[in-house]
Order: sequence, then C-alpha cells, then structure tokens
Amino acid sequence: MNRRPARPPRSHPPRRSSGPARPPVDDPARRAALDTIRAVRADDAYANLVLPKLLRERRLSTRDAALATELAYGTCRAWGLLDEVLAACVDRPLSKVEPPLLDALRLGAYQLLRTRIPAHAAVAATVDLVRADLGSRVTGFANAVLRRVAENDEDAWLDRLAPDDPIGNIAARTAHPHWIARAFADALGTTGEELAAALRADDERPAVHLVARPGELSAEELAALTGGDPAPYSPYGVRMEAGAGDPGDLPPVRENLAGVQDEGSQLCALALTRVPVDGPDERWLDLCAGPGGKAALLGALVGINGGTLDAVEQAPHRARLVEQSTAGMPVTVHVADGRDCGLEPGFDRVLVDAPCTGLGALRRRPEARWRRQPSDVGDLTKLQRELFTAALELVRPGGVVAYVVCSPHLAETEGVVSDVVRKTGATQLDAREFFPGVPDLGAGPAVQLWPHRHGTDAMFCALVRR
Repeated sequence: MNRRPARPPRSHPPRRSSGPARPPVDDPARRAALDTIRAVRADDAYANLVLPKLLRERRLSTRDAALATELAYGTCRAWGLLDEVLAACVDRPLSKVEPPLLDALRLGAYQLLRTRIPAHAAVAATVDLVRADLGSRVTGFANAVLRRVAENDEDAWLDRLAPDDPIGNIAARTAHPHWIARAFADALGTTGEELAAALRADDERPAVHLVARPGELSAEELAALTGGDPAPYSPYGVRMEAGAGDPGDLPPVRENLAGVQDEGSQLCALALTRVPVDGPDERWLDLCAGPGGKAALLGALVGINGGTLDAVEQAPHRARLVEQSTAGMPVTVHVADGRDCGLEPGFDRVLVDAPCTGLGALRRRPEARWRRQPSDVGDLTKLQRELFTAALELVRPGGVVAYVVCSPHLAETEGVVSDVVRKTGATQLDAREFFPGVPDLGAGPAVQLWPHRHGTDAMFCALVRR
C-alpha cells in the first residue's frame, strides 16, 4: 500500500493531570486479546496457542471468551492492514511508537474497522487499557490516533491506501501480503474474481473440523456428541461453527476418541489408503508425523486390518505429541530426521506431510501471513525434495507415496513433484480418483483443495507409485 499520511494528531505526551488517575475498567475480554497480541509481537508466539491457555487460566465467560477470540485472532489476521492505517494517522514511523502502545492501537483499530463495536466504546476501552499499562502520559495520544482512524471505515481507508494493480488491491482488501496473493493467483491461474474469492475465504474465521477415530466412533456419533454436522467429504469428519469454544475441551477429544483436524488433511491421508497395491499392505510409514493428526488417522486404519505404522518426527516435543495422539494404536514413534531415519526399506505406503510455508492454513494461524517471507520458500523446497526422495527410497516397488503440503505455492507443489518424479522415475498417479465425491479438483493429476471451493485448508496432495 502507498501510505498517504492524514492530518496527524499531536504526538507528544500530554501534561499530567494534577487530579487522581481514572481507574482502569475491568475488561477481561480485551485484556486477554491484548495480552495475546503482545505475546505474538514480543515473543514470536502463536495466537492459537496463547489465547486458549489464557481463556482457561482466567476462566472467562462464554461471551467474554468469544469476544477475546474475535479481537485477538482478528487483529493478528489484519495486522499489516491495521499498521498501514495507523501509519497514516501518526506523525512518525510506527517503529518510533512504543511497542506496547502500538499493540493497543492495533487492537483499537481492529475494533473500529472490522467489528460492529460502536466507535466511542472501542476508543474508550482501548484508552483504558493504555492507561492501565502505560499510565496517563500517552492516553491523549492514543485517543487522538484512534479518533483519526474512526474518521473513515475500512473501505474508505482502502480506497486511499490500496495500490491500483489488481493483485495488490485485492491483497490489501483481504489483509494479505502482496507476495502471498501473487502465489494464490499463480496457483489458481487467475487474477480475477476467483482470486478475490480465495483471498476473502482465507481472511474469514474458519469452522472447527473434527475427525472421529476409525474403529472407535462414527462421524454421525461424533456429530451427535458435539453438536456439529457430518463433514461433506470425509467419512470420519465433523464440522462445527466457528466460535464454538475450545475444541480440545470436547469430551470425545479429551478421551482420544476424536481429534481436531482439518477435513482437507483427513482427505489427503485417506487418499493414500485408497490407492490399490499388489501384495502385502500392512506396513505403513508417516515420515513427518508431528504433531500427530494424520498419524492417528493412519494408525487407526492400518490397525483395523492388523498392520502397523511407523511414525518419524525429528523434534522430541512433537514426537511426544504423536505418541499422545496414537496411544493404544499399533504405532511406533521414532525421533529421527526423515531424510535419514534409519528404518528398513520396504514400506507399502508412505506419507510425506512435508514442512512447508503453511500458506494453505493462514486462516487457522492468524499471524502467519505476516511472518512468512518469500525467502522462506527456497530452503523449504530443498527440504521437501529431500524428504520426498527419501520416501521413495523407503517404499517398496509397487508401493505408494503421498506427498502432501498445506500450501498452494507452485514451487512447493507442482515444482517439487515434477522435479522428484523426473529424477527418480516414479510414476505419478491421478490423485483425483482417490478423493471421491469432492468437486472442482481441477485438471490433475495432483489435487489442490481450497477454502473457497471446499471449505478446507488449501491442502495439496500428489500420489506416486514406485
């Protein structure tokens, strides 16, 4: 965006009042949201890990928890857009504004631009938080900046600040960095309405997706227990409305009868299990298993038929999560690098859920779009090729490998697959056949799912046979 500074408010601290300071208003929802935003900024934390913990510790009511969630995740999702607007309302670079004050201004600006909270309430509540944390010396500044923000709604600000080129304009209007919007456009093959639909869907708060453990619970039973609806495509999936609370608190999830897993992830794991193989089909491998969602689904399915799953995860803490997710299943967890895991080759099916930019799950990781950089792609695609190649060395002749990433970026998807298939001589299969009932899967042979088409994360799946 091009920044065109508006009439800036006075930025020097106001004089201290000789009277007593106004006591801060108890506002647990906004306090939890602000503390989450500060953890994201100061500690490089993940909002979807910080906020649920705060909600539990502080025992917020359902209403306060819903407001805190909307404000925290929404502010993180719109971070770059909010900073552009704030930069037009301040007479100095944002880098010169105290970071804790800037966090509060972001929270206030989000309420003004992207919620129905009355402007006077949003400004007053934010100024109260500033006063409580930083004292009265900067409350006048905060009040003036937020009143300047409130002079225009989001559309009016974007009319002033958004660039004119089609991709840059829709990127700004959906709070995405330009390079990510460009990656979506390249994958979709358009800069028109479908790109806008994809980015708008990516800017919305997603539904909660659950997966029933095969052999333990059906999707219909899980839906009845949780108040959700059976998923449209996965036979084990359930979808629940956004804002339904912390899914980890649901009894079936606590009892390990179900897990929290995007339906797209379920479909990619299931696709691997649906490809016919000649000969034995009892030794499966998850080469990048943490945190364990796909390993749990595969482990349950292979166990029903008397087989076993080996799950490889390099990070010890993520390996422990895999162990927890697969407890009671015929799963052996190995702490090792998937590129050289030391396991005996000869697996019938191998899943490579490779580390990636995560551009396909930005709606579930609100701050991620502003952390990732184009420079991340090169190192990741090198790692992805190495893991994919290792998987093909571990699978037996006639066996199947699924290469999966949660990204639509062409370098991570088609680029990696074409390179590895060419170098190894593996045969790429038409994956669309193994996503039964799922519409709009494109020209193949790989499958790219999309939030705006399928209501899932933008998962990519390629199937190859050795």
